[in-house]
Amino acid sequence: MATHIAHGRYTAYTDQPFVVFLIGMRVNKPLHVRKWLPVANAMAPMIRHLKEHPEAGLLHFEQFFSWPRVLMVQYWRSFEDLERFARDENAPHLQPWRDFYKRSGKAGDAVGIYHETYLVQPGNYEAIYANMPVFGLAAATRHITVAEARSAARERLQAVGAP
Repeated sequence: MATHIAHGRYTAYTDQPFVVFLIGMRVNKPLHVRKWLPVANAMAPMIRHLKEHPEAGLLHFEQFFSWPRVLMVQYWRSFEDLERFARDENAPHLQPWRDFYKRSGKAGDAVGIYHETYLVQPGNYEAIYANMPVFGLAAATRHITVAEARSAARERLQAVGAP
């Protein structure tokens, strides 16, 4: 599949707060496939649901594989949206999460999971993309030329309100 390369230097812009959510898993015992595969398979229905329901607040995601780890970087409109999805009895997250913790006693340490949540205020982020497709935060917000935002990282941070 061909990807359009945006030639030149670009940055991401938003004047709204947002959330960066890192979520992933690590296969600790590769031969215990029946123990870690359900964890790996749980993410696809969640992402499908979030794509079908943009009102839930997921702005964009990128997924990365580096065996034995999988990492997904998600950009959310707000922490409230992320939390609402995580706790929603009708969304495809809560039951897999409960199942993981129920099985983790039996599965031992065959698979590990993790997440990190970052609340980002306007002006407290900086991004640069050179000769890249629209990617990451720029795909979640506005993809603008560096000239529109200022040319240096410090200037871009100051332009949107950072000290």
